[in-house]
Amino acid sequence: MALLEVKDISVYYGVIQALKGISFEVEEGEIVALIGANGAGKTTTMQAIMGLIHPKTGSIYYNGERIDNIPTHKIVKMGMSEVPEGRHVFQELTVYENLMMGAYTVKNKEKIKEDVQEIFKLFPRLEERRNQIAGTLSGGEQQMLAISRALMSHPKLLLLDEPSMGLSPLLVNEVFDIVKHIHQEGTTILIVEQNAEKALQIADKAYVLETGNIILKGTGKELRDNDDVKKAYLGG
Repeated sequence: MALLEVKDISVYYGVIQALKGISFEVEEGEIVALIGANGAGKTTTMQAIMGLIHPKTGSIYYNGERIDNIPTHKIVKMGMSEVPEGRHVFQELTVYENLMMGAYTVKNKEKIKEDVQEIFKLFPRLEERRNQIAGTLSGGEQQMLAISRALMSHPKLLLLDEPSMGLSPLLVNEVFDIVKHIHQEGTTILIVEQNAEKALQIADKAYVLETGNIILKGTGKELRDNDDVKKAYLGG
């Protein structure tokens, strides 16, 4: 049984069909990438998984339990967390306060303290800025904070929506190194990413989404070597 099963889901915005019956799976321990152009339906897929929008047809299962009809906060408690596109840190709160918002499902205060220290080991820059207002951080620092906030709830499955968006090439490399580290620590990852080259480098398997349909699937390497993928997404 896959950790996450998306089965034939369709999503509409009014009369516009954004997802057209897509299906895919994420096995425990994998990094799975969803790649595609702007408007392909990648963010819609993530929002459907997290319960932020509800599919008109189809079903979504997490750990064997159907989740497409339950609220987002319950999904987070079940062990899934998302770093949304555009980061969406709490701009008016400090770095530390943002981390506390991520830990709202954790009741053990000592555990929260330990988790904060682990985050600061992973992101020393955040420790330096722990009392700084999040809205004054650089884009890269805000992305690190958004990832850290999601990790505070101890997700079994972490959803990353465009983690490299708007970052310099140097910071993109840093973010992907962090994603690999999180995976090595035992977290399963579903990543949506326009930087297809980077996503396919780290993915165990990947799916190509185009205008609401999955048109290709394979291992990360298979898709990197695919001529159609090269032409459309890898600049060659």
